[in-house]
Amino acid sequence: MRILVLVAVAPLFAQTLPRPEYPEPRFERPQWQSLNGAWEFEFDNANQGVESGWAAGNKELPRKITVPFAPETKRSGIGDTAFHPWVWYRRAFDIPSAWNGKRVLLHFGAVDYRASVWVNSQLAGEHTGGNTPFRFDITALVKPGANTLVVRAEDPPTDRTVPRGKQYWQPKSRGIFYTRTTGIWQPVWLEATGDAYLDRVRADASMEGAARFEARIARYSPDLEFGVSIKDGERVVASATVAADSPATYVDLRVRNPRQWYVNQPNLYDVTYEVRRGGAVLDSVKSYIGFRTVAVSGGRVLINGRPTYLKMLLDQGYWPESLLTPPSDEAIQFDIKASMDMGFNGARKHQKLEDPRFLYWADKMGFLISDEMANAYEYDADYAERFTREWMEVIERDVSHPSVIMWVPINESWGVPNLADSRQQAHLKALYWLTKSIDPTRPVIDNDGWEHVDTMDLFTIHDYTGTGEAFYAKYKDLGKPGAPVPNNGRAILVSGYEYNGTPFLLSEFGGIAYVPEGVRVPGDAWGYAGTEKTAESAFTRLKGLYEAIAKVPAIAGICYTQTTDVEQEVNGLMTYDRKMKFDPARIKALNDLLR
Repeated sequence: MRILVLVAVAPLFAQTLPRPEYPEPRFERPQWQSLNGAWEFEFDNANQGVESGWAAGNKELPRKITVPFAPETKRSGIGDTAFHPWVWYRRAFDIPSAWNGKRVLLHFGAVDYRASVWVNSQLAGEHTGGNTPFRFDITALVKPGANTLVVRAEDPPTDRTVPRGKQYWQPKSRGIFYTRTTGIWQPVWLEATGDAYLDRVRADASMEGAARFEARIARYSPDLEFGVSIKDGERVVASATVAADSPATYVDLRVRNPRQWYVNQPNLYDVTYEVRRGGAVLDSVKSYIGFRTVAVSGGRVLINGRPTYLKMLLDQGYWPESLLTPPSDEAIQFDIKASMDMGFNGARKHQKLEDPRFLYWADKMGFLISDEMANAYEYDADYAERFTREWMEVIERDVSHPSVIMWVPINESWGVPNLADSRQQAHLKALYWLTKSIDPTRPVIDNDGWEHVDTMDLFTIHDYTGTGEAFYAKYKDLGKPGAPVPNNGRAILVSGYEYNGTPFLLSEFGGIAYVPEGVRVPGDAWGYAGTEKTAESAFTRLKGLYEAIAKVPAIAGICYTQTTDVEQEVNGLMTYDRKMKFDPARIKALNDLLR
């Protein structure tokens, strides 16, 4: 695969631009400009910025911030973790002369939680949802020479109906909750296109070589064509162009005897999408696909028809100096490689919609992903509407990644804390069926960990039993006829429902806390399954859990808690700053027990 390097960057940021790589490698245009780097910034705690005319862009904001890092982070240059419900950003940008006559698109990877965007004092648009990308066509708003971009973000810090994941609604991190993220926390960039352009393309590719590309064209007219070309290296292996008879059109292609995408076998094919009119290319986008199929059968997860024992890490996706934002592309690759070196074949991206480049590197490295939404904690009708809309945007963003093998809209009844309530139960089921209606090609988990209903493709269990002996005693009959599924903390099934025969996935276990000598941690540091004083005692307990799991054939996969320590939570296999706590080869030997 080709990795695009940064082009057309303003000289001011040429040497110090953070996160300079192309932000969305699955949908890569040749003409683009990063807007990461230095912006003006200000808190607006009294919410007076709108009335005071800040949107006009005429007021110089007194602080400086480094985008895409949130103001709570050290990398932002601010590092203020107090409550700030409203924040403002401003910067100047130029449109390259090579873009004359082209349409200009302004992209945001994610802004938490509500964003309003002005270009040259005019409202470009608004977006609600702190996890998903959005884009505005700003062609009519820009002018030759200098332009001004202003962003206002509203992030209600204590509203528990907002999908917030692990971001805590109290001033200081505690327990399983961490420092908040406010405002822009993923890259911002500009792109140039022709008069009509691709709004999005969904790619579905099966292990047999069938591929369907469903496109939606912006600024559609009936004289357009949509073309797709698949290349294996430099060789075109399939291509077609069709008349775009509506804004939504598709192309079906087939590659004979494809090299399948699989764990540690990341076979990818380059793809080019084009929108044409009368032979002229109006928009060209580079992408890629992996031929693979996911299914559930015989008590196992099948990838390309092969039973695959899932060996995952619960990955919170936090970094010490940048929180939810990966500090660099190299940091992303390090986490995936370290996980693979320990014998894990995937990650459950817990309570976070991860940066698209994490999914790109998972695609490139053959690493499985459980794609999970950041949840809210309380239920009301407004929550249900907002959450459902944002979850649909999550699926749209990630559906074409071969590494993504399952969807997890809800974890541990977060957002639906009272499933005896018929509305909350209906919401849980509706998310399952909505997800299946959009993407029937992947398993969907209804409620990860407990309180399952009758809508799930994998029966997930969370259990932090501390020793292998106790774990085996609890689960030795799992899956046997008539044997109940054990509860842990809360009921494993909502009252009135029974186990539906789907494969068992131990999607949270372990949580053994151990702090290496010399590592500084908060005074309230803790772990799910207690604390061990030495690496050897922690490893011995971990080994006992693995040996017990290996003796329970009904378990089709595991997810160990967790990849790294995060703030006060110290049950990672690595420290927060990514130092290994154990010899990776010893952890790999434990994972090799599971088949």
